[in-house]
Amino acid sequence: KQESALKSLGTEGLFLFSSLDTDRDMYISPEEFKPIAEKLTARQAKKLAHCYYPLLLRFPDCSVESSTPAASYEEEELPLDPSEETLTIEARFQPLIPESMTKSKDGFLGVSRLALSGLRNWTAAALPSAVFAARHFRPFLPPRGHVELGEPWWIIPSELSVFTGYLSNNRFYPPPPKGKEVIIHRLLSMFHPRPFVKTRFAPQGAVACLTAISDFYYTVMFRIHAEFQLSEPPDFPFWFSPGQFTGHIILSKDATHVRDFRLFVPNHRSLNVDMEWLYGASESSNMEVDIGYIPQMELEAVGPSVPSVILDEDGNVIDSRPPSGEPLQFVFEEIEWQQELSWEEAARRLEVAMYPFKKVTYLPFTEAFDQAKAKNKLVHSILLWGALDDQRGSGPHSSGLAIPGTGSGRTLRETVLESSPILALLNESFISTWSLVRELEDMQNNQENPSHKKLADLHLEKYSFPVEMMICLPNGTVVHHINANYFLDITSMKPEDVENNVFSFSSTFEDPSTATYMQFLKEGLRRGLPLLQP
Repeated sequence: KQESALKSLGTEGLFLFSSLDTDRDMYISPEEFKPIAEKLTARQAKKLAHCYYPLLLRFPDCSVESSTPAASYEEEELPLDPSEETLTIEARFQPLIPESMTKSKDGFLGVSRLALSGLRNWTAAALPSAVFAARHFRPFLPPRGHVELGEPWWIIPSELSVFTGYLSNNRFYPPPPKGKEVIIHRLLSMFHPRPFVKTRFAPQGAVACLTAISDFYYTVMFRIHAEFQLSEPPDFPFWFSPGQFTGHIILSKDATHVRDFRLFVPNHRSLNVDMEWLYGASESSNMEVDIGYIPQMELEAVGPSVPSVILDEDGNVIDSRPPSGEPLQFVFEEIEWQQELSWEEAARRLEVAMYPFKKVTYLPFTEAFDQAKAKNKLVHSILLWGALDDQRGSGPHSSGLAIPGTGSGRTLRETVLESSPILALLNESFISTWSLVRELEDMQNNQENPSHKKLADLHLEKYSFPVEMMICLPNGTVVHHINANYFLDITSMKPEDVENNVFSFSSTFEDPSTATYMQFLKEGLRRGLPLLQP
């Protein structure tokens, strides 16, 4: 069927067809065709239907010329009750800074302007403000019986891991959100019309925990991994993946009132977005990858939720919102919290839920060396092109078949760095840190702090693209290091083929990756411990 379709449609036509054929059965169902039909005029839809007519014969009753699309998931929701509370959410958006992208250094040499058109044209939020009912935020409430402060739960569970693979790059339109996905999809749609609430690679989803509890209210902190598709046919896909969305909501325990809401992409590091785009019409096409910085991507409630009308005991309206649309004025009682958890501790617990390898504390770069001096320990340091603990990529993928989710950093964090023996040894014997190459380059160029500059110099001297793992003395001297690509290569070899006994396999562990990383750490201890100051 695929060969026949390729012959009939050509490469680009088959690419477009495949992007709509989400269940890969070589037929376009009405539901699959709906996203693009809604984008076209009746005349354009008729032309497109004619091109695909042989493949649509399975559904002879489907009329793509209909000017009345099927009801969407939002239209299927119950209409707002005038007596229920609503709140206005505002979007604040500053576009990605092109100069922050790695490819800007050579003037985007070899990158077609068309490939970046979706990114360049995204200069403002799709919806500056929107009104939501308080009840729409019910999915942020903890599951029944799950009211321990700081104990994470999944709003949207992650369904992928390093073992299950990843979702297709070759898609333009998100699947219709279901259940608890709906509110997150609606919120993210304020930024751009094509949010995917489930990322192509692990960890997906949304996780939350309670940070404060009162008699009638919860404060819930959340972390969301989602991405956006910036292109539409006939362009090739362009994926925009913020490192994470985080934020909080204060809502009543029955979700009839929302006191406060904020969602944002953290912007405290120099890079916070991963971008990947295809240069061809199939899943195996070349992919370009880059990272960059977006200054602001934020949603915030204008104020607490309020009703449109106030009724007396008999159901008579005694006050209502004026024609100007100004909300009714209320004086809200101050909430007396009985239990509270710090933002930092809650963020750490959500991070560990998403990334089990963070059961080891990874300190900021210079703080790690200060701690190592104070505790007379070695430093376990990972230096990489992209982030280790969010959705920014860990490095561009090689030309040819490029697979998101299998970058060196992602592979490390989803395998060896979260294995129990490695976690135990790191917690017992090392101070750990990870750093962006860009940040150490900035530190290296900063003449104001010579000690920090020296630490950066020693690290960058040993770095090779894309990820370098190092064991260091507290003064920054690197006593042992290994590149992630070499590490992954030798762990994919048969034990008898490994010549270097420093990285020989051990029968203690079934997993050769864990065994090899354990050998790396132990060799670092063997070399470094005698050099520590007594």
